[in-house]
Amino acid sequence: MKIALPLFAAGLLSFQAMAGDWQVNQDHSRVSFISVKKNDIAEVHHFKQVAGSLTEAGAFALSIDLNSVDTGIKIRDDRMQTVLFEIAQFPQLKVNAVINPQLLMGMKVGDTLTTKIDATVELHGKKQQKSVEVLVAKLSDDKLVVSSFAPLLVQADEFNLVTGVEKLREIAGLPSISLAVPVSFVLTLAQ
Repeated sequence: MKIALPLFAAGLLSFQAMAGDWQVNQDHSRVSFISVKKNDIAEVHHFKQVAGSLTEAGAFALSIDLNSVDTGIKIRDDRMQTVLFEIAQFPQLKVNAVINPQLLMGMKVGDTLTTKIDATVELHGKKQQKSVEVLVAKLSDDKLVVSSFAPLLVQADEFNLVTGVEKLREIAGLPSISLAVPVSFVLTLAQ
């Protein structure tokens, strides 16, 4: 019995070290999207500020500061912030989902898994349900990487962004800007 108690205590501490909330590491995470103008000119952009967490119960929350959009051109960033995203009224994009905690608990260091997650995306005052294919890799006992296994397609009309896209097109003097935008992500989470 004297041996069993320390083994039980060590096992409990090991379980507690695996349990707990995970936080998105902004420095090692990126949410990117592709815009297409003039029918076939594609450009990759990203957001510089993302924050999020995953609770041990499986509640996932991601928040993206739309003011941090980075297209590589300052005036385009400013226009996207004010004309498209209207950050004064809608400063953030939010994603919420529930992930089965059993999926993560069964992972060993070095394991990967793919799964679909049903998420609620809130952008520009609208909420939409999206099914997201993700790849999860367990890098260590306290580090996970979750990435898109396939790009998520966001349609401008789903989030009341068509008017903003049209205004951007007019300001830039472009014949077209696509209303469909592929979004991909790599999120590093640590405990």
